Amino acid sequence: MPSESRFFRTLRAAGPDRRRFLTQMASLPVAAGMLSVTQPAQSAAGQTPVKASARIVIAGGGAAGLTAASHLAARLSGAQITVVDAKAQHHYQPGFTLVAAGIKPQGYVVSDTRDYLPKGVEWVNEAVAEIDPEGNKVVTASGKVLPYDFLIVATGLELNYAAIEGMETARIGEDGLGSIYHSPQAASATWTAMSRFADTGGVGLFGRPAGEMKCAGAPLKYAFITDDHLRRRNQRSKAELIYMAQSKSLFGVPIVAEKVRMLFQDRGVKVQHDHVMQSIDLGRRVATYKTPGGTTEQGYDFINVVPPMRAPDVVRNSPLPWTEGPFAADGWMEVDRGSLRHKRYPNVFGVGDVAGVPKGKTAASVKWQVPVAVAHLMGDISGQPSTETYNGYTSCPLITRLGQAMLIEFDYQDNLVPSFPGVIAPLEELWVSWVMKTMALKPTYLSMLRGRA
Repeated sequence: MPSESRFFRTLRAAGPDRRRFLTQMASLPVAAGMLSVTQPAQSAAGQTPVKASARIVIAGGGAAGLTAASHLAARLSGAQITVVDAKAQHHYQPGFTLVAAGIKPQGYVVSDTRDYLPKGVEWVNEAVAEIDPEGNKVVTASGKVLPYDFLIVATGLELNYAAIEGMETARIGEDGLGSIYHSPQAASATWTAMSRFADTGGVGLFGRPAGEMKCAGAPLKYAFITDDHLRRRNQRSKAELIYMAQSKSLFGVPIVAEKVRMLFQDRGVKVQHDHVMQSIDLGRRVATYKTPGGTTEQGYDFINVVPPMRAPDVVRNSPLPWTEGPFAADGWMEVDRGSLRHKRYPNVFGVGDVAGVPKGKTAASVKWQVPVAVAHLMGDISGQPSTETYNGYTSCPLITRLGQAMLIEFDYQDNLVPSFPGVIAPLEELWVSWVMKTMALKPTYLSMLRGRA
């Protein structure tokens, strides 16, 4: 992989189209949910911080929680802002696929949570054990009680590996077993297992669970990446790649689903629709899927397991989840999809993966969700209600081969909402989209954590 300095030298020498891309990227606030790294927080720009004595607790210190803390710290003076999270490490989750593709080292996705905490924000380095919206308090694992005037829930989600009978996360990387989502270590181990497979061929299985999940494009990306590694090692003819789709569609946006279908067909990736993984026999290398006609087994030489996902226990066991509708079963938090405010507890907001909204389980969505939620919270403090609305913006830089990607951006209505119209066509495999995913996204993501937008 070329260094960034070499990359920019190449861009300057590559002619007007690529120079025009860089110019437009610098002039626009968002690219795939990304942001300028040189500008101050949009929510605070030109504004005098509001004096307030409000107690604000942020449950969760991942991408959404840290971004919310940065925005609040910039907009408030005198408020008591507390982040509660037991994790000392911060994981750059959009980079897990790059680690599992052999493009980035494991350390690329690991940093320290403390590095992104704004000045004046308290960090309680414990797990959230209980959320009591009736009593307006959060209780930590050690029993510490944190009363609040406002609560932002940003706990992320739970990877429910236990729902797959026979799955053992400790064996990721062995016997053809991969699973990118689990951890940086698992992403690296998945690369080891996939690389062995790419050397020999065989049957490779890919797919995703039923229900909501973070970055729904990642399982598709990994099928494309595996295909490309096989081709580069002249082993593609010895491999059969099968994508086990959980429904009758390959992606939630119809026009994107059709494009992926065409690409899979062109590259010989077979698709089995309405297949949901139920169990795995790691010794036999056999996966069992639930289908409309009953269960079916499929042997493999390599498999990328994507577990079912749900809200964490602390949210599911609180009064906060939806009680009916499509988000109730997995405990997603009941929020208004436009304001991210809880529908029954008006001083509570939900942002990031835990929010029960039709789209939005990506880092790009956090960039749009947090300022909206913070604006409504600030409106409560100032007495001037906000009219800002989250439109469901989600972004998926969908890698289709090493060196190319499609930059898919869409909203609640499945409208494609490209950040660079006329420069980046969302359904074209482009080098510039690859560059954004592999080089530009991480620094802008880290800038997002610090509240710069």
